[in-house]
Amino acid sequence: MSADTTGFWTPVAFSADLPSGTVIPARTRAGSIALWRSDSGRVAASADRCPHRGMRLSYGFVRGEALSCIYHGWSYTQTGNCLRIPAHPGLTPPDTIRVATHLVEEADGVIWVAVGEPSHPPPKLEGLVALRSLTMHADVTTIEAASGAKSDETGLLKATQQSETMWLLLSEQEQGRTLVHVLLDGENTLGDRISASRAVESLRRCAEDLQARRSRDG
Repeated sequence: MSADTTGFWTPVAFSADLPSGTVIPARTRAGSIALWRSDSGRVAASADRCPHRGMRLSYGFVRGEALSCIYHGWSYTQTGNCLRIPAHPGLTPPDTIRVATHLVEEADGVIWVAVGEPSHPPPKLEGLVALRSLTMHADVTTIEAASGAKSDETGLLKATQQSETMWLLLSEQEQGRTLVHVLLDGENTLGDRISASRAVESLRRCAEDLQARRSRDG
C-alpha cells in the first residue's frame, strides 16, 4: 500500500477467514497483530503481545466481546484496556494496563488495518470476490515483473496467467515477502475458481524463481 503523510491501510485478511469468536495472527509493516472478531461480529486489531508476560495474543481465545491471553487469561477489550485478571477476580484493572490497538475496517470482503492515521477510508473493491490468500517469497516489484502488470496506488494488480484473469491485492511484508490476496470478478463458477487457484500457484513459482535469480545475480 502507498503511504501518505499520515498513514496508510494494509489488507491483512479476507472477512470470510475470520469467523465470529476467533483470533488469527496477521502482519503489517508496523509489526505483528492479533486480528480477532468478537462473538457479536465486531473486528479488532490488537498488538500481538500481552503486557503481562509477553505471550502472543494471537494464541489466545475470544469470549464474548473480549480477547483473552492463553497464558494467564488476562482479557482485553477492542479498545485495548484490560477487562479482567483471573488471578484477582475482585480487582478492577487499572487503565495503565493496556494493549496497543489499530484502527480496522471491513470493506467489500477485505479486512484493512491502519498503519498510522490514514487521511481517507480504505479503497473500494466493488464487484470483486475473495478467492484465497497466500504468501509469495518475492517482493512487489518482482511479482509485477512476473505478471507483466503494475499495481495501482491501492496495491491492486490485474494479472493474466495461463489464460486466467485475476486480481491480486498486494501487501509487502518483511524479508522480501508479499502477502497476496487473490480476488476474481463477481461472476465466476467453481471451475473458474479452481483454474484461477492453479494459475496463481504458477505465478507464485514464476515470481519466486525470478526473485531467487535476482538474489543470485546480486
